[in-house]
Amino acid sequence: MAELTSSSRATSLFNTAVIVAALGYFVDIYDLVLFSIVRIPSLKALGITDQAALLEKGVLLLNMQMLGMLLGGIAWGILGDKRGRLSVLFGSIFLYSVANIMNGFVTDLPMYAFLRFVAGVGLAGELGAGITLVSEVLPKEKRGYGTMMVATIGISGAILAGFVGEYFGWRTAYFIGGGLGGLLLFLRIGVYESGMFKTLKSTQHVTRGNFLSLFTNLSRFWKYLKCILIGVPIWYVIGILITFSPEFGVALGMTEPVSAAKAIAFSYLGLVFGDFASGYLSQRFRSRRSIVLVSLALLTVFIAVYLLGNGFSLDLFYTLCVGLGFASGYWAVFVTIAAEQFGTNIRATVTTTVPNFVRGAVVPLTLAFQGLKDSFGLVPTAALLGALSLVVAAVSILTLEETYAKDLDYTEPL
Repeated sequence: MAELTSSSRATSLFNTAVIVAALGYFVDIYDLVLFSIVRIPSLKALGITDQAALLEKGVLLLNMQMLGMLLGGIAWGILGDKRGRLSVLFGSIFLYSVANIMNGFVTDLPMYAFLRFVAGVGLAGELGAGITLVSEVLPKEKRGYGTMMVATIGISGAILAGFVGEYFGWRTAYFIGGGLGGLLLFLRIGVYESGMFKTLKSTQHVTRGNFLSLFTNLSRFWKYLKCILIGVPIWYVIGILITFSPEFGVALGMTEPVSAAKAIAFSYLGLVFGDFASGYLSQRFRSRRSIVLVSLALLTVFIAVYLLGNGFSLDLFYTLCVGLGFASGYWAVFVTIAAEQFGTNIRATVTTTVPNFVRGAVVPLTLAFQGLKDSFGLVPTAALLGALSLVVAAVSILTLEETYAKDLDYTEPL
């Protein structure tokens, strides 16, 4: 297989690496959202019908998936720097595709929980490997457009998940997800490894993929932590405001019940356009930092309207969900920033673990929300957590270096 270097053949935004990374993330998001959609019908099919048990077992399965993603993010990240970006990209696609197909055959809860763990491990690797590969094979002036395409196309997988979950049985929905991932594996022959990584791999004295090195140097640790904290408001919106939207609807005096499924669908619709807009504008204005700050300011406005409103109509509430999704749509820029902050010998480790730790931040956020809402109230607690996540994210992005068009062909002294 001929080598593709960032200076020669990988100049087009539509090269195979960008396409496969985008489609891989599309199937990744499909599976993440699909589980939330088919959770109740699938558990009922396994004989769990009590409402309390449905919630309890659903939380168990979600926690198993999250555990898989946290552990998988570390493992895939290290492998991405030691073995290569391509091995992780296609290895993760293969694993979550097989797990999806097997999910369609489950007959009991233990097997379902195990397969959600395996799926979580698989889902943890694709985005980080894809963003790292795209960042390294595209010219530095174009890579923001490439990561924009990956995130925008990927997030739209939630739309397909909503359609399939609505009109097909839950087992068929899992089979479709696995089949889509399997089809992507046929594109492997057209994708080439990053030239930066191949050059680095031939350099024997450079340490690659040392995850612990992110914690042994104070300056490097703070930079890594800031990369994580930038993305926390995104999952605050998804994990609290959108997930608990039915409860917020009641607290805000709405006369019609809010559908969590519709709130998720509308917020992801906003995310699609938000990712495109933030990625494009970061290129147009040549600044990642400025676009994240604008997104955080816009998000502050939408969160304030959401929490301070009263008696919304259902249509207005769902429109607000679109707005929250749009303002949260700096995910593409956020992951690109993480990739651009670190050297080639640890870039995959960082870019793979950062988004998974951000997703994992949902756990302490929801635990704090559940623990404080009875004492302080639903809306005040949400406002407090939202303000905290927004302030921390703003301070983090302001104290990180601007990385637009930064030369990524360097290594970290580990």
